[in-house]
Amino acid sequence: MKLIVREAPPRSVWALEQAGIHPLLAQLFAARGVASADELEDGLARLLPPAAMKGTLEAAVLLADAIAAGKTICVVADYDCDGATACAVALRGLRLLGATQVSYIVPDRVIDGYGLTAPIAERVKATGADVLVTVDNGIASMDGVARARALGMQVLVTDHHLPALQDGQIVLPDADVIVNPNQPGCAFASKSIAGVGVMFYVLLALRAELRTRGVFDASPSDAGPPQGARAPLDGERGSETPKAHAVTSVGARLPQPKLDTLLPLVALGTVADVVRLDANNRRLVAQGLKRIRAGALPAGVAALFTAAGRVAAVATSFDFGFALGPRINAAGRLSDMTLGIECLLTDDAGRAAELAKTLDGINRERRDIEAGMREQAQYAADAMIDEDEVPPPAIAIFDPDFHEGVVGIVASRIKDKLHRPTFVFAASQAPGREHELKGSGRSIAGFHLRDALDLVAKRHPGVLLRFGGHAMAAGCTIAEEHFEVFEQALQQVAHEWLDAATLLRRLDTDGPLAPEYRRAELVDRLHKEVWGQGFAAPTFSEEVEVVSQRLVGEKHLALKLKHRGQPVDGIWFGHTESLPARVKLAFRLDADEWQGVRRVRFLVEAAEL
Repeated sequence: MKLIVREAPPRSVWALEQAGIHPLLAQLFAARGVASADELEDGLARLLPPAAMKGTLEAAVLLADAIAAGKTICVVADYDCDGATACAVALRGLRLLGATQVSYIVPDRVIDGYGLTAPIAERVKATGADVLVTVDNGIASMDGVARARALGMQVLVTDHHLPALQDGQIVLPDADVIVNPNQPGCAFASKSIAGVGVMFYVLLALRAELRTRGVFDASPSDAGPPQGARAPLDGERGSETPKAHAVTSVGARLPQPKLDTLLPLVALGTVADVVRLDANNRRLVAQGLKRIRAGALPAGVAALFTAAGRVAAVATSFDFGFALGPRINAAGRLSDMTLGIECLLTDDAGRAAELAKTLDGINRERRDIEAGMREQAQYAADAMIDEDEVPPPAIAIFDPDFHEGVVGIVASRIKDKLHRPTFVFAASQAPGREHELKGSGRSIAGFHLRDALDLVAKRHPGVLLRFGGHAMAAGCTIAEEHFEVFEQALQQVAHEWLDAATLLRRLDTDGPLAPEYRRAELVDRLHKEVWGQGFAAPTFSEEVEVVSQRLVGEKHLALKLKHRGQPVDGIWFGHTESLPARVKLAFRLDADEWQGVRRVRFLVEAAEL
């Protein structure tokens, strides 16, 4: 492991300090590309305007017409946390804005697969829907969209995934309207916005359209922006059941609904989907966190905090990614994502607690399955590598006992350990498709996974039955008989694209920690900031003295260290090998309490040996 210190441009550090930013935070922000304090402002007025996202104005017109005509709207969700929160935002938001007939359908991971398929379109039509809205999916659903329109439904696709490629050319479904920042011709600056964020922006545009039509009467402080500009948001407490306003005539002017209650869900889905936290995404997350800390959160989110043993009043982005998100994702992986969506939709605290407890139980089952699969996958990966040899440039693993709902998590763990693009496959459990393998991949910086799959498909026609995804995460389906061909083809692409420097495992850090910053109150301040993908949480690195070390729980290394000559506790979770007397460590800061005294401890991430 090579520990690399991020560069913090001195001019940026100086500018941030001059603006009143704490010196340590100024150093951290500058190292993450922040050049001025303006970029750190998280006020709602700084959000990018909905009009900049291609399709939002047309989507607003389509939905406003549907609401006015009393049409039935059905949302087709996805079975991960982003899809679940996007579905909840869609239903809550549409009801707030006047829709009286709104329902949803979420595909089954095993039976239906991903996205809007023709059979799902038929199921939606059977519910009596007039308008079909996808959230967090649909951009590659050619057949499903075509079938829905053939059945007489209007189709609005809201998604954030990359469009499909055909013979090297981008192809889009023939929907009535598509809202996706990654579609051709979209100038929206935040290309990494999550699916839940896209749906939230559609609702902002819809509210602006309804206001223009005279449906809502904006307050003086809410007036001003023209149609399509950012719809203002006002803070509010509580999470009462959204009231649906039946919009029957232009003359019925109603108080403008506030959409702020949706921001905790937007924040949760954004962090859980591990999208890059650019400035706009950080603002969405920061606003969601502020409301949660103030007690303005849906009953289901509050129940998930309780089930996870977390405290909403001091919520962090870490809670979204490692506590709440996994519990919702577990439903889609092992059971039915309807459980997760219902938890996010209910305003009954008792019902929310019951659903959160169920989700927590499913997540525990998921962890047990994952642990066994990870051990098997690691054994298979080790078998590919002779002692003292480096791993191949890419890893592909299949075991007939693997569960398809957990392959992505296992791929991520193997990727982290070996620092190689990794695909893990499981046999499909869908009836009639037992011969197919469903794989999930995770990548490293410098290897665009979706583009790699596209190249494999071109070089080996017929091997990939289906594929899609992003640069760092992707999925595909292959016939079991083609596994070895896929493995060799993936390794060939990796061999061509990755050099020795890229394959060297490295960890970017923030360098040494000044002893005056080793304070519990400063740790609390750091935790309140929004950290995540593309805006990594602070990780420091320097040489320390190891005074003593012992195993706790048989799999964690508890440490007594000397940092700059002063004692500090440390722990390295999931690590059992002993350390030398002096060692360069990468560590994050945490604060624990013992006998009423809060002390800083180091959470070790890696060692440069």
